[in-house]
Amino acid sequence: MLIPKLKDLFSLSYAEAMLIQFAFFTAYAVVSLPAGGLVGRLGYGRGIVAGLAIMGCACVLFVPAAASASYPLFLGALFILAGGITILQVAANPLIANLGDPDSGSARLTLAQAFNSLGTTVMPYFGARLMLGDIAHESSADLSGSELVAFQAREAAVVGHSYLGLAVALFLVAASFWLWRDRLGSGGRAATFSGSLQLLRRRPRLAFGVAAIFLYVGAEVTIGSFLVSYLMQSSTLGLTERDAGQHISLYWGGAMVGRFIGALLLRRIAAGRLLSIVALGAATLALLSAASHGAIAAWTLLAVGVMNAIMFPTIFSLAVERMGHETPRASGLLCMAIVGGAIIPVLAGSVADASSIAMALTVPALCYVVIAGFGWHARKPATQYAHPATHMGDAHAAGLHHLDGRS
Repeated sequence: MLIPKLKDLFSLSYAEAMLIQFAFFTAYAVVSLPAGGLVGRLGYGRGIVAGLAIMGCACVLFVPAAASASYPLFLGALFILAGGITILQVAANPLIANLGDPDSGSARLTLAQAFNSLGTTVMPYFGARLMLGDIAHESSADLSGSELVAFQAREAAVVGHSYLGLAVALFLVAASFWLWRDRLGSGGRAATFSGSLQLLRRRPRLAFGVAAIFLYVGAEVTIGSFLVSYLMQSSTLGLTERDAGQHISLYWGGAMVGRFIGALLLRRIAAGRLLSIVALGAATLALLSAASHGAIAAWTLLAVGVMNAIMFPTIFSLAVERMGHETPRASGLLCMAIVGGAIIPVLAGSVADASSIAMALTVPALCYVVIAGFGWHARKPATQYAHPATHMGDAHAAGLHHLDGRS
């Protein structure tokens, strides 16, 4: 919701508006490896609490950013918010993937991601009504001087109040996980930059998975970021900004439905094969949308959400499959690859500025083709990762396969 909101508020180009995604997803590149070390020291439960608490503090920072109507301050608050989310993902994703049979890790993480999609389905609808309502009737381009300043202050305050409500919710969730902090297992080997590079060299499957996560998040974020502007175009549905924003719920709703279905399919179809099928399907839909007009162009792009459904959890679980005590470090690398959401949308935004949004859709389409290649590469079960003998004594430090029985 912030992209169309701040794009109009500060009269930004598409490339400038994509700095919102750049600020958010750059945090994954900066924070992921330290997050792996933090989770290794604190354990999974305390890591989850730390991530949620940092997210809550970042949401509070939106209040001074809104009060000053400063675009750079908004970007700074988003960076800190994403840092908290990075710690949360480094802790939670491998915990879920490894709480059981490794062969069903993809199905387990996909089911968990389905509930994540429930949030991304419901909240855009209410977020559009809350944050985009006034902008649909007034634009910063039509104002100047004191009227522009007053408009920016009023609209920025809406954003600040919204994120203050999110801060309260996050602190409450953090408090609930604090009660479970000692029942979710210990962490693992602390992450270092040199050690992580060595791990990538020793585990080509993990390296390909890191690339696939980079491309997937970039493709997903690019499409989600363009949807409002794309659906407002007369060549598609010609919707108002508010109505177009509410349609984002359909994009994420497709991902939610697809993940519940995918959790069942992944117990019957090899994860790598299913990943290849849906990735090629997403590429086809994106290219079909780019080549079409009207309702076909709109609904084929919205349907990409269904194809996206299993991609992140499946790539993640395939990449960390049978990594043993190196799972936290591998998780840090995979979360660092989420920085693709910072780079690819900016690239696609530049293509849109130079040509059109339709032409920019070829960027995520190419990403999906490479993801299909990873699925084919990882279609067979992974072999158990064996760390060099000098470190084998740490095998019991990970805690992933030695969780407290009460869990």
